[in-house]
Amino acid sequence: MSQVKGLCVMDVDGTLILEEVIDLLGREAGCEEVISQITSRAMRGKLDFESSLRKRVSLLEGLPVSVFDKVFDSIHPSPNTQKFISILQKNGILVGLVSGGFTPIVERLAKSFGIVYFSANQLEVKDGLLTGKLVGQIISPEVKKETLEQWREKLKLPKERTIAIGDGANDLLMLKSAGLGIAFCAKEVLKKEIQHHVDKRDLLEVLPLIDCLE
Repeated sequence: MSQVKGLCVMDVDGTLILEEVIDLLGREAGCEEVISQITSRAMRGKLDFESSLRKRVSLLEGLPVSVFDKVFDSIHPSPNTQKFISILQKNGILVGLVSGGFTPIVERLAKSFGIVYFSANQLEVKDGLLTGKLVGQIISPEVKKETLEQWREKLKLPKERTIAIGDGANDLLMLKSAGLGIAFCAKEVLKKEIQHHVDKRDLLEVLPLIDCLE
């Protein structure tokens, strides 16, 4: 890729992909309904993200790490994801993923789309089983924002050359911190605060909003 002219940071669950991975893991743990209800409320801004994440992760205790293979095979990228990312990369816009989801899935997604920059939550594993705990830094709404800013500084880009795309309440700070924040098929809490919306689930619909492709 030629010189980096811009940075586009994307949320993963509900944005890059159709599904919420935590809900799929919940299905494997036999508690999908409980987890999906908590996820839905958290994404609408009705619950504190970090405490709700810890609660959902605690319900995954005992799942084998092999569950990530099964879950990865059952997720679907949003329409035209690969084409969208390729167009950005060809135009010198580096794409990064910041997710409140989990590294075993996000890392694979990043590799499949030729993305180098990514950040996600790490689940604790002992003897090949999930312990129901998280390790390391939690990718909270504040950390999503800070990650975008750290990558921007590393790339020596001005704020106006940054784009952030997300769908949930936990993306709000990141979208506000970018030069261009785009609410993609987003919850009402996000659409109320963010000027630019794309309500059709097709990432190519985002392109007309991005003026740094010239």
